[in-house]
Amino acid sequence: MNWDQVAGNWTQLKGKLREQWGNLTDDDVERAKGNREQLVGSIQEKYGMAREEAERQVSEWLNTMH
Repeated sequence: MNWDQVAGNWTQLKGKLREQWGNLTDDDVERAKGNREQLVGSIQEKYGMAREEAERQVSEWLNTMH
């Protein structure tokens, strides 16, 4: 799945995002609305990790979505 597909299926994928990153609130997920940069920033902030690590985790999550 590529990011365009994620953005197009955002409503269906919100639950999977919350499973992966449980510290994200519904508001965090809703605010991202398919925007990868916004999602990465929220993960970075909530988990106190470097941007590169948040990017890596989002890429790994994306690879698990089929």
